[in-house]
Amino acid sequence: MHDDAITHPPLEAAPQRAPARLRFWLLHLGGWCGYGVLSYLTALAHGKPAYYIKVTIPLVLGGIVLTWALRHVMRAAWRLPPAAFVMITVWPVLVIAALMGVIYVSALSWGYCADCRPASVLGYFAYMGSFVWVILTWAALYFGIKKHEQSKVDAERALRATAIAHESQLKMLRYQLNPHFLFNTLNAISTLILDQQGDTANRMVTRLSAFLRHSLDSDPMHQATLAQELDAIRLYLEIEQLRFEDRLSVVERIDPTALGALLPSLLLQPLIENAIKYAVAPRVEGGRIEIDASLEGRTLVLRLRDDGPGCKALLEPAGPGHGVGLVNTRERLRVLYGDAQSFQIDSPPEGGCIVTLRLPYQTRSRS
Repeated sequence: MHDDAITHPPLEAAPQRAPARLRFWLLHLGGWCGYGVLSYLTALAHGKPAYYIKVTIPLVLGGIVLTWALRHVMRAAWRLPPAAFVMITVWPVLVIAALMGVIYVSALSWGYCADCRPASVLGYFAYMGSFVWVILTWAALYFGIKKHEQSKVDAERALRATAIAHESQLKMLRYQLNPHFLFNTLNAISTLILDQQGDTANRMVTRLSAFLRHSLDSDPMHQATLAQELDAIRLYLEIEQLRFEDRLSVVERIDPTALGALLPSLLLQPLIENAIKYAVAPRVEGGRIEIDASLEGRTLVLRLRDDGPGCKALLEPAGPGHGVGLVNTRERLRVLYGDAQSFQIDSPPEGGCIVTLRLPYQTRSRS
């Protein structure tokens, strides 16, 4: 006996009501018709004549109407504590059982046997007692099915809430880009204009516009291919190379078979930004950044290496606002992949810093 009273948010409730009501009536009518068929066949098996159907039909119709009324009582008491729910529903069950006994006795005397009325009040109570179990069975089935449907709704709500929370978290992490990049780029453009290097300033503005458009248009809930991610990173690096000129060199070692792999959009940008900040900008001679991408079985391995002073500045950031890129990258990976990913920072003996990401290998057709 599926019920349509399970609450949803208003915009979602309307499409659900008609199918739920239809399922209730199908189960309700089907259950009572099945009860009627079983009762009639049992009566025939015990030698009752075929016209005993005159007793069965009123009993089934009475059960349909009376338990439909019981349904409204149970719906009204649904949100009450268990003890209060039982106290409120037990009396309608007893009343309905008594009425079913009256219907049965009346149908017997009017349609089957005029002398079949019980000889005493105790006989009426006996009939009532037999119908108590029938009504209790109906109520138990209604309660069980309604509880099951409510648990499904609650589970769906919990899943939706979790998904919304994860989406909000990912968007927050994705949009917490380090503002120093934008400030430094605008300052560099200003300096170039003051130095009358208009062509270089124009190229930097064009690349900055393209990078910002890409970063704002990309949905943090959607994945990009490694090829698309590298295109965005190259836009970013072109801006930085205009700032640092020959002080910044970039080396790419990309396995072509990995270009179709999916990963969160702009995942690498904050890592490269950290490398520039700690390994390139502070040094007069600048530095080198290496970007490696390869497949190891069903794992996408991304590795960023620089030749700076090491990873101490990354592992022990000083002051608020430092290390946000690494923290956000770790958290994005944790939210998206759970234990199926890894994020590792190493300081090799020869110097520099290596950041290694391992993600499940996914593609558009096999994500």
